[in-house]
Amino acid sequence: MNKIKLDPETSALILIDLQHGIVALETSPHPASSVVAKAASLAATFRKHSSPVIYVRVDLANMLEVPADRSHGDPKNPPPAIASELVPAAGVQSGDLVITKRHWSAFSGTDLEVMLKKSGRTTLVIGGIATNFGVESTARAAAGLGFSVVFVEDATTSIDAQAHEFAFNTIFPLLGRVRKTSEVIEALP
Repeated sequence: MNKIKLDPETSALILIDLQHGIVALETSPHPASSVVAKAASLAATFRKHSSPVIYVRVDLANMLEVPADRSHGDPKNPPPAIASELVPAAGVQSGDLVITKRHWSAFSGTDLEVMLKKSGRTTLVIGGIATNFGVESTARAAAGLGFSVVFVEDATTSIDAQAHEFAFNTIFPLLGRVRKTSEVIEALP
């Protein structure tokens, strides 16, 4: 795998759904706590290089319902507000951008695309939970909008190891570049 170089002037870090209601799930192949720690490390590195750090959270109590065979939750018993709040260990800082979404993709119904393009960001480094839900949906949208995507494998996890491995071995290499946390940190000058 070729080494990559990231330009701090054109790169941004996007961390998906590192919030209480998602981090509390049983995850695989990586424990949620490990993903959160690696995400916080990536965020600190991006901040050090004056590159934007964007935390995306899903409003679990107000998910956009679409006609589907399964619902996202029980409308009569919505999750507590804390379920949609970012976990402190994710390391969100006052200068970071926090995007609230109502469905899987961070681009759907938000101003994320406009903000990124306005600030000249062309490369998005993405991690979070869950691989084949919010991460994949956001990455597919990003690639479709013309952004270069870097997936951070060990800063991403799912609720199913096979789904994670399928995405990282089959789908993500077609949408962008797959790297480890250490490789992304080394890629910034």
